Amino acid sequence: MTRLVSAAALAFGLVTTPALSFDIGEMTEDERAMFRDEVRGYLLENPEVLMEAISVLEQRQADAAEQNDANLVATNADSIFNDGFSHVGGNPEGDVTIVEFVDYRCGYCRKAFPELNELVSSDGDIRVIYKEFPILGEESVTSSRFAIATQLAHGEEAYAEVHDALMTLRANATEEVLARMADDMGYDSAEILDRMDDPEVNRRIEENHMLAQRLEISGTPTFVLEDQMVRGYVPLEAMRGMVEQVRDAQDS
Repeated sequence: MTRLVSAAALAFGLVTTPALSFDIGEMTEDERAMFRDEVRGYLLENPEVLMEAISVLEQRQADAAEQNDANLVATNADSIFNDGFSHVGGNPEGDVTIVEFVDYRCGYCRKAFPELNELVSSDGDIRVIYKEFPILGEESVTSSRFAIATQLAHGEEAYAEVHDALMTLRANATEEVLARMADDMGYDSAEILDRMDDPEVNRRIEENHMLAQRLEISGTPTFVLEDQMVRGYVPLEAMRGMVEQVRDAQDS
């Protein structure tokens, strides 16, 4: 309804001329009624004008949202790209950085997972940063705690391996299931479970949540590519296109 009202107001502007010689506020009630009838009649005879107005309005809103995202990224760039604790995958020296806010229990994160891997491996010049952002319940939090605890206990390579396993895990993400998974990978599950309550784990998750709040992120996956945010799942070819747009902008 809000969009239609706004579009109608925009359409009103399209069907009246800039050289309007009277003040609408000075109209009598009868004149207002006649004027409304004229506008209504015009729009009924020319509905494409209203559709054009809606299209213009939506484009303006999209442009404003894109600029707002760019401003948010610029303001929070250091926390996004250089927080000092988020895992960096792909090519650490890559010319394009993709940041993903991820929840291991998110269906669309899981759908994006193999496609992002394909993009990174086939391109060879993309740096990926993973932001642990558990928002879908207890198992999401347990999974993120386990991943970060693995990183603290066994390092970046172990984190990457556990991250991939969590993205494809079909069982419930209980501590018992995750411990067996770690043992199967050759890691000390007891040490990882012990580190899950480390204050550093809490700090990292809390910082990511506060960053997401500042960036107006409320869902997963959310990607940041240079100065733009992409909210939600993006197919592989569309993601390739966005990477090329970033490179084109860098070269211009």
